[in-house]
Amino acid sequence: MEVLGIRVVSNPTGAILALGFIAGGVGLGTASGLVPGLHVNTLAILLAALAPQIPAAPHLVGAALLAAGVVHSFLDIVPTLAIGVPDAAMAVSALPGHRLVLGGRGREALRLSALGSGGAILTAVVLGFPVTWLMSRVAPLLIEHLRIVLLAVATLMVLTERSKQAQLGGVLAILASGGLGLLTLDLNPESLLPGGDMLLPLLAGLFGIPVLVLAAKGGGLPPQSGTTLATDRHQLGQWSLVGAVSGAVVAYVPGVSAAVAAVLAFIGLPGEATDRGFIVAISGVNTANTVFALFALIALGAPRTGVLVAFERASLPPNLPLLLVAILIAAAAGLVLVPVLGDRYLDLVGNADSRRLSVGVGLLIAVLTWVFTGPLGVLVLGVSALIGHLPIYFDSRRVHLMGVLFVPLAVG
Repeated sequence: MEVLGIRVVSNPTGAILALGFIAGGVGLGTASGLVPGLHVNTLAILLAALAPQIPAAPHLVGAALLAAGVVHSFLDIVPTLAIGVPDAAMAVSALPGHRLVLGGRGREALRLSALGSGGAILTAVVLGFPVTWLMSRVAPLLIEHLRIVLLAVATLMVLTERSKQAQLGGVLAILASGGLGLLTLDLNPESLLPGGDMLLPLLAGLFGIPVLVLAAKGGGLPPQSGTTLATDRHQLGQWSLVGAVSGAVVAYVPGVSAAVAAVLAFIGLPGEATDRGFIVAISGVNTANTVFALFALIALGAPRTGVLVAFERASLPPNLPLLLVAILIAAAAGLVLVPVLGDRYLDLVGNADSRRLSVGVGLLIAVLTWVFTGPLGVLVLGVSALIGHLPIYFDSRRVHLMGVLFVPLAVG
């Protein structure tokens, strides 16, 4: 039938099948989000490799991939908050989310993150077309002068550190991680399973292992209290909008990662931005990037996330209406799953021995690294972990370790 000149086609069987694939993607993203060291990019590449053998239309596989990426961007905050928590005595140098957990406000942090991601999804869907139109004209200029852009970003990150010692630590972290990236990013490791690349040991070593070492020295999670948000809707909206806009920058400018964009977003946050504002903003960056990256792929032919790299490798058709539906369904699932599973995750970790838990998670990361990148990846994991302690030693922000990506890009 036709409604206002638009032909409406009813296909209940196709709709049910599409919902089934989207639900499968939600499950995939949930697994990758809750398992430390297991990133959705790795699972996406594996799924893309299997795509030709899946007896279904390719666009359904694409919907599942994108749903997995969205749900992962919601749920990856859970193990970050629950497992990577240092001792209470180190709260001053801990990450913003950790400080809330150490103060017994982990449940509130989970809900702030979910709202930041949810608000960013809505913003990205609404602004996707106009932002893409604008960035399709601005991005080529930025990419042409990418070295200058990345140098300016690195300089700003260092200059906004709170002390000379922290600034020195930032410079050393950028140079050390960047040098490691230059040496290892293009390596092709031999492994048991396909789908791994050197980003797995690099990022796990730089960002994951040092936090686990701190957590092993700590006293575990303190009791977590209520879920009331200590902020108002106006502030939440502002923080989420800043995160969404920053996520657009990540999607269109290579080398500016979500972590880098989060720091830049935090600098520009309106009002008295606190740890809560940072959590909302960084969650918004991660999730909005997933949506804007889809528009960037369609408009510019440039995949900016691991999920969309897998999407392109498998030659999956970008059925935009279906993919937007998948995004919205996955976002609704993420909003529910973060508090429901996150609260239980905090309870489970809170009852565990922090030392044994940290050692167990570290071993899990090492095993996953070996499975996907082989012995070479394990070696890189160890070197990365040593470099990852530089910001801790100098009391500087860990975001400087993203030099592992933007130094190789700047060098070309």
